[in-house]
Amino acid sequence: MAKLSLIFVLATLVVAISAASLKTNLSGKVRYDNYKVYKLSIDNKTQLAVIELIQDLREKYIIWKEYDEATKEIHIMVNPEEITNFSGILKVYGFKTELLVENVQELIDEEERAAQLSPDNGEFSWTRYYELEDIEKWLDGVFAKYPSVTEAFEIGKSYEGRTIRGIKISYKSGNPGIFIESNIHAREWITSATATWFIDQLLSSSDPEVRNLAENYDWYIIPVFNVDGFEYSHKKDRMWRKTRQPVSTSDCIGTDANRNFDSHWMENGGASNNPCSETFAGPTPFSEPEAKALADFVTSIKDKINIYLSFHSYGQWLLSPYGHTKDEFPENYDDLLTIGESFKTAIKSLPYETDYVHGSTASVLYVASGSTVDWVFNELDVKVGYTIEFRDKGRYGFVLPPVQILPNCQELMTGMKALVSKSKELGYL
Repeated sequence: MAKLSLIFVLATLVVAISAASLKTNLSGKVRYDNYKVYKLSIDNKTQLAVIELIQDLREKYIIWKEYDEATKEIHIMVNPEEITNFSGILKVYGFKTELLVENVQELIDEEERAAQLSPDNGEFSWTRYYELEDIEKWLDGVFAKYPSVTEAFEIGKSYEGRTIRGIKISYKSGNPGIFIESNIHAREWITSATATWFIDQLLSSSDPEVRNLAENYDWYIIPVFNVDGFEYSHKKDRMWRKTRQPVSTSDCIGTDANRNFDSHWMENGGASNNPCSETFAGPTPFSEPEAKALADFVTSIKDKINIYLSFHSYGQWLLSPYGHTKDEFPENYDDLLTIGESFKTAIKSLPYETDYVHGSTASVLYVASGSTVDWVFNELDVKVGYTIEFRDKGRYGFVLPPVQILPNCQELMTGMKALVSKSKELGYL
């Protein structure tokens, strides 16, 4: 009976899919008026199967947070035209729900107002989010201001021909190296905002602990990795996640670049083979020019990298390898947990009392194969690697208000001090 009901649900959704479409305004931007975000508690396999059926229908549903075994929750954004059907599904299958966001467009509008109200004195600040062009202009200014300790690098070109740019900060030769890749998922704007602030602090802060970080380690930082997707998220669709390369077998565009790396690619259901899915792994490993460019660049400097970090949002997680399995753990997993505990404790001690959860990706969150951190860890033998999922827990999700940029940055710096210190104590630096 349950199986027949599931088939009926799927048939209903497929028949109705053409009825719902994303609306755009006069500027061509996708609007999310009255789109709601729900937190669903998953109590059984049938409920999970229902979610798996609907989650690839992007014009109706967009997953904000995937299902994980730890919380047994999923966050899902629902098209207002689909609310009645969705409510029926919730009732029939007995989902427990909580409304997280009443109207996604209101959050986006507030975000845009903050940008308009931000002082336009030509100075880069961390009271608003910036577009790619602004970030690149700021980077140029950084290189001009600090020529003796900064160096520009390019890892390659995106599908649409944009240059993927990075900055190396080095005060002296022979330092251990720390690599940061940010904004691989386009809609996670807090990541590039935090990365640029972190760069600024390494160069300008007088805090002794920050000076220690800056001067005794070489930093390789890519503020915006998914440049095509990031540009698209600003110009067209705030909720865009993937790259922008078309898929030959589908009308759907883009690949999840963080599932496209050739390390346990597509294993254990850790990515999707559906081009319309938000976690589509691509037709082959390294199908995305951005992923291939990053892999080639990091390989070329692998002997200089001791720690690899990937900035993401949201959920407040510090995730170490492995992502492809929850049944196996790295040989140095105890050390990774110890470093993670230092990161978590340091952030928790701040007045915000923000709580991070740490552990292997697959064991504390969900199976995710083909990620950057796992590839660097498994293939290049860089034995300290983490995915950092920034604020928050879902109240704002990907549309984190600009007023929270600086608090998030402060948390990252506090956590980074602890992470680097404990890594050094354990012999990784």
